[in-house]
Amino acid sequence: MGTDRYVSPLSERYASKEMQYIFSPDKKFRTWRRLWIALAETEKELGLDITQEQIDELKANVDNINYDVAKERERKVRHDVMSHVYAYGQQCPKAKGIIHLGATSCYVGDNTDIIVMTEALKLVKKKLVNVLDELAQFADNYKSLPTLAFTHFQPAQPTTVGKRATLWMQEFCLDLEDLDHVLDGMKLLGSKGTTGTQASFMELFDGDQKVIDMIDPMIAKKMGFKECYPVSGQTYSRKVDTRVCNVLAGIAASAHKMSNDIRLLQHLKEVEEPFEKNQIGSSAMAYKRNPMRSERIASLSRYVMTEALNPAMTSAVQWFERTLDDSANKRLSIPEAFLAIDGVLDLCLNVVDGLVVYPKVIEKRLMSELPFMATENIMMDAVKAGGDRQEIHEKIRQLSMEAGKNVKIEGGENNLLDLIAADETFGLTKEELEACMEPSKYIGRAPEQVDAFLSKVVLPIMEENKELLGMKAEINV
Repeated sequence: MGTDRYVSPLSERYASKEMQYIFSPDKKFRTWRRLWIALAETEKELGLDITQEQIDELKANVDNINYDVAKERERKVRHDVMSHVYAYGQQCPKAKGIIHLGATSCYVGDNTDIIVMTEALKLVKKKLVNVLDELAQFADNYKSLPTLAFTHFQPAQPTTVGKRATLWMQEFCLDLEDLDHVLDGMKLLGSKGTTGTQASFMELFDGDQKVIDMIDPMIAKKMGFKECYPVSGQTYSRKVDTRVCNVLAGIAASAHKMSNDIRLLQHLKEVEEPFEKNQIGSSAMAYKRNPMRSERIASLSRYVMTEALNPAMTSAVQWFERTLDDSANKRLSIPEAFLAIDGVLDLCLNVVDGLVVYPKVIEKRLMSELPFMATENIMMDAVKAGGDRQEIHEKIRQLSMEAGKNVKIEGGENNLLDLIAADETFGLTKEELEACMEPSKYIGRAPEQVDAFLSKVVLPIMEENKELLGMKAEINV
């Protein structure tokens, strides 16, 4: 490839070959030919004068597209669909006269868009299910490992490493619900003509309403769809593109949230994304291990979230039965949203698969804050030993402030336990106080919640989609 022109980084750096092929010209034009065959077969089966010989000729040339002829023809007529009709006809002289019969350009263009988006959604689903599967294994492995939880990024009550991962998973599960809903509702445009009235088929089939009603269902079945949209203008409603991109944006938001958490945890040195043996973290600082993949997830995710605005605005300004100000926008916004989310999910697969957890660092940070969180238990023990609750509460408040001062102002360790042990009000020894410092006492039902979430929510999803499991992702950079 030359270096003298712009090349999208989505294809060069981020998206998989599989997703790139779905949006390739080859996929598009092969699908056009499959649609022309489906139309011709339907018209033949409904009584038009089309022979099996013509159908066979079309099928024999479905994949060997004569791109050179189509390109040369497009220079003359400035119409991509009619150029490919012409090129197909050059290869199929017997069927030449019945290609695209009764159809308008949107028959191949819009139906192909739906087919391509449907296949792309299936690939997104496959990757999303595998991200959930990897996260499920991670959550199960670390469901009982206590860690300091944060609200407002300030130390709060402990949770577990695995429980935190279920928060990421739940958002992806919601995305999967939305994806399944949109995927299940994808329908073809069918063949409805210039303004959606099927007027050309009234002419072809002498106004036979029952026969004309059979055209769309037959085409849908031949192309692997349940049905076509019941009404349309010349195009399928651009609201469909909005629904599709909103699903992608939802996945992006979930991935962004997870990647942000991982980046913060890597700063704390508690969890680290994969770092390869020869990887360079910084050109200037050789010791650095930057969370580059998680940062890339965040970067691409923001792109996908903003890309959802394009189809929403496009659907809002479609005049009457159609305008063409959707075309250039769709060529960019739909493929690039899919290519970007594909890159995001590959990165998620790669990062989660290689996440490194550092239990000693996690324990050290937790233990540095746990004395503050254990004060309620300490207070109860002191009351049981005969102390006055109000007096003990005030003492703990004062000593907690003193310990906080020692940490924040003096730069020392959290000495709250020493301060409490030295105060006769409590009647507790340092050993008795340290017995309260078992982290597992403060994680609530986190391990049980992980078990319940995995068994009741995630396992059924994995069972339902087991044929999709087993993916591993390679990233280019």
